[in-house]
Amino acid sequence: MPLEPFAQSETLTFGVELELQLVSLSDFDLAAASPDLLHLLNRKPFPGNVTPEITESMIEINSSVHSRYGPLLAQLQEIRDTLVAGADRLNIGMCGGGTHPFQHWSERKIFEKPRFQELSSLYGYLAKQFTVFGQHVHIGCASGDDALFLLHSLSRYIPHFIALSASSPYVQGHDSLFESARLNSVFAFPMSGRAPFLLNWREFNEVFFAKMERTGIIRSMKDFYWDIRPKPEYGTIELRVCDTPLTVERAAALAAYLQALCRHLLERREAAPAEDDYLVYNYNRFQACRFGLDGMVTLPKTYQNVLLRDDILATLKLMEPHAEALESTAALRHLRQAVHGGSDATWLRSQYSDEGSPEGMVHAAIRRFRGE
Repeated sequence: MPLEPFAQSETLTFGVELELQLVSLSDFDLAAASPDLLHLLNRKPFPGNVTPEITESMIEINSSVHSRYGPLLAQLQEIRDTLVAGADRLNIGMCGGGTHPFQHWSERKIFEKPRFQELSSLYGYLAKQFTVFGQHVHIGCASGDDALFLLHSLSRYIPHFIALSASSPYVQGHDSLFESARLNSVFAFPMSGRAPFLLNWREFNEVFFAKMERTGIIRSMKDFYWDIRPKPEYGTIELRVCDTPLTVERAAALAAYLQALCRHLLERREAAPAEDDYLVYNYNRFQACRFGLDGMVTLPKTYQNVLLRDDILATLKLMEPHAEALESTAALRHLRQAVHGGSDATWLRSQYSDEGSPEGMVHAAIRRFRGE
């Protein structure tokens, strides 16, 4: 059965999803606390949406649909404060970060939900290793064709979002030497990577998706773990490469940067996306994951090698008129400061050094998420 029609959505509206860590305050390891926390939070109105994730040591929050950065930021801060109050009642901590620094995947418990149990049966230990934490951003698109155009046009900027959100340097008790090690867990899934180069929604739906469905491998868009994927039921594209930042302020700024980039790309003043853009895609993505802001990337149209940090700063400058129109200049200023001041991964490594233990680093991340 083909996908449903691409839903009507207001262009450039946006929303944020954040996967968050639930942490024991006794040993600062992950805690299987999501059933209790969700029960508590569902007893009164929640300023957004909160749902379980694949293991019981994590939850996902979803903002409402917004058109401007300020209201999105305000809602994310309200959601954070509501979550923190609930966590305090249960005596657990909550924090961002793309990975927990020393948890062991074998100790995780799959959440009791049919889809999660099915994924666990299919993917084996990969399901528990998927206890990693990401930020997803949805951008509203006027049509399926616009969605595919934006999806492929954004491929050149994927390293920006990896580097600016990087917050997963530690894995299973060791420094991975990556700025974003989380994405290595995502890449292990067979349907990860990037979407096929198609720019026509009818062809994507009636040819590509129909063929994939006939294989029996794919039943819905949820079965694709692509870096960016279309979501026809919402009328959006969904960017999926970001680690969960340590603060909701960084999360809101990243969403506003994506919104400004999409406004710029929809003006169609840049060269159109092409299949050959993906010749450098995997290498650029690796550079961003491994070295973050200090990575070297190859521009897909010119094959020029540039420092990712410089490319981000140049693009932030280019986005200033769009940010002004979208009322998000403060978001770009936040990200510019992050480029100069260092990523969340850099901050976590400095906290490890200052605190002298991974437990102390997690405690510091909990305080940072709370805004203390």
